[in-house]
Amino acid sequence: MVRVNRDNRTKFYTVKCPDCENEQVIFQRASTVVNCVVCGKVLAEPSGGNAKIKAEIIAANE
Repeated sequence: MVRVNRDNRTKFYTVKCPDCENEQVIFQRASTVVNCVVCGKVLAEPSGGNAKIKAEIIAANE
């Protein structure tokens, strides 16, 4: 029996809002606009595949 080894192809990012410095976890391939939960600033916008992240990425979680 052949066993297929598949790696995770997507990640979750911990990002820091440029306005209020709130840290938030977002999905790499977000399909909707992701806003900061504190101030409402746009942190990521969908772009077909990977989202355009407009905040500082602090950590990448798998």
